[in-house]
Amino acid sequence: MNPAEIRELYSAQPFQPFEVVLTNRTTVKVAHPEFMMFSPDYRTLHVADVQSRATRRIDIKLITALNELPPPAKRSTGKK
Repeated sequence: MNPAEIRELYSAQPFQPFEVVLTNRTTVKVAHPEFMMFSPDYRTLHVADVQSRATRRIDIKLITALNELPPPAKRSTGKK
């Protein structure tokens, strides 16, 4: 995978959540741009998973696809 392709999704305005697909078919969701960062040499991607409170360290060479996900549903405030 080319880091430029990942940066394109990462810096899209407005941001659209996406998932990273690895060679072993594991998927890692990037729900918000603040939950992802590149290493200085752009060889490694770090993604924070809010639900598990873990950080995934991913070698860019192991990424086979990027899938855009639907935006999160807007929350209703209950007011009319």
